[in-house]
Amino acid sequence: MTAQKNLMPLDDVRTVTSAQREEFRENGHILVRGVLSPDEVAVYRPVVADAVKRLRTEKRRLSERDTYGKAFLQIMNLWRVDEGVRRLVLSRRLGKMAADLLGVGNVRIYHDQALFKEPGGGPTPWHQDQYYWPIDTPNTVTMWMPMTDITVDMGMLTFASGSHKRGTVLDEEISDESDNSYRKYIKENQYAVTRAAGMLAGDATWHYGNTVHSAPGNDSDKMREVMTIIYMADGARITRPNSPAQTNDLNTWLMGLPPGRLAASELNPLVL
Repeated sequence: MTAQKNLMPLDDVRTVTSAQREEFRENGHILVRGVLSPDEVAVYRPVVADAVKRLRTEKRRLSERDTYGKAFLQIMNLWRVDEGVRRLVLSRRLGKMAADLLGVGNVRIYHDQALFKEPGGGPTPWHQDQYYWPIDTPNTVTMWMPMTDITVDMGMLTFASGSHKRGTVLDEEISDESDNSYRKYIKENQYAVTRAAGMLAGDATWHYGNTVHSAPGNDSDKMREVMTIIYMADGARITRPNSPAQTNDLNTWLMGLPPGRLAASELNPLVL
């Protein structure tokens, strides 16, 4: 566990402007600069990196993994096992930004995940996150924050702008096949494909669960260190899983609660 005494509180409120809310709702994603300051990144980056190092279980070489395994090291629900990460994930600053972008009074945690793309790591296939989530609302948002400065060649998150508006459109888990299917879907619907030219540590993108997105491989010699938090609007209810993937999510992140119940297990605390 990380000691609390050196952690900087993130309990202030950052204004989300009406223009930012409109951009987010129209495009399905937005980049917000300086969500954490350089001083705050200096404190929280080692917290996240140390937790990843301690908790990672992937020991295979890149050459021995499938496409998904090559895309990143993925460690989830760090907030449950590390007090320092908990302070970040449950912070008022981040939670209020998520709530304001979604236009709701409060949000709950669905889960967090560190996504560390190793040097030489492969691309993240096109996909929609919401495909996995057995909840009755599309009012969900993922914050994606690099903990180091990143450039496009390190695996910049890439979006199909406006693709969230039709809901979950394909019945496919993330894979080479989903990548091909979504590429075809993006082309057919003429969605603009956009990504930042660069992000500084502490900048963050935010995207709806139904926004189609991907990331190229990491062609640099540096680890792409990213921390993500998935929020859902308070009041979301559980739906009957429609796939093995959703059944797995129900049991893993919602503690197997029955359909119709509030998505509010002890793994899904209110943030505000």
